[in-house]
Amino acid sequence: MPAPGALYRRALRDAVPVIGRSRRPDAPPEVELAVAGVTVDRAHLADYDRVCGFRLADRLPATYPHVLGFPLSLRLMTTPEFPIALTGVVHVGNRITVHRPIEAGETLDFVTHAEHLRPHERGRQVDVVLVGSVGGEEVWRGVSTYLGKERTPGGGGRRERGERPPAPAATARWRVEPRVGTDYARVSGDHNPIHTSRLGARLLGFPRPIAHGMWSKARCLAALESRLPEAYTVDVAFKLPVPLPGTVAFSATPAWDFALHDARTGRPHLVGTVR
Repeated sequence: MPAPGALYRRALRDAVPVIGRSRRPDAPPEVELAVAGVTVDRAHLADYDRVCGFRLADRLPATYPHVLGFPLSLRLMTTPEFPIALTGVVHVGNRITVHRPIEAGETLDFVTHAEHLRPHERGRQVDVVLVGSVGGEEVWRGVSTYLGKERTPGGGGRRERGERPPAPAATARWRVEPRVGTDYARVSGDHNPIHTSRLGARLLGFPRPIAHGMWSKARCLAALESRLPEAYTVDVAFKLPVPLPGTVAFSATPAWDFALHDARTGRPHLVGTVR
């Protein structure tokens, strides 16, 4: 797997005026990146389980292959052909399909590519697809949707939004401490300073660090863990970031809809479904 640290340094260099890249391509790169023979470090898996609230087990949580393959997707997102700059990119959605349970002793092959570049009222969106296979059989697929904010002609203003519906009744409340940012960065390899540094967060427009979106998704799945089927698709939309520290309210329905809201204001952080 590529080394994430070097890729983040490349992204920071590309963001520097004059030496960085100011123009971005108008299409996703026509390339697939692949890594074969990825094995699971059980100590790392246990560390991930603790950080995200999963039971310690040899079966991989649905979100764990995303962590295993993330450096490969990061390598794709730092190529000159990728249409959105990594610095300041917003992770707005993630869909994971688990075709069957994956055990820690299995060896995974990963392939990633980008597709479906499309306009958005605040810039452009693109999907990064990561596929995990065992012995040539696809067992896991993740699709991460990223937003690159850009100034658009005649745009830039906020849309008028209707009255927000009330937050659903909370199933649980969680206090999210600042260490969630650094702990998840350690187990995921995603060391974006917006999650780990007050200065880094301020440089990107936030008064304090925010939780990783994929931590929020994993924490919600951990709360549902005992009821999840062996094969399913879990789709989430990331709404507003979770500030660190903060208190969030988790809710779930028998129809497999779930959400994460600010415990005080009811503002939505995440909405999701399991199907």
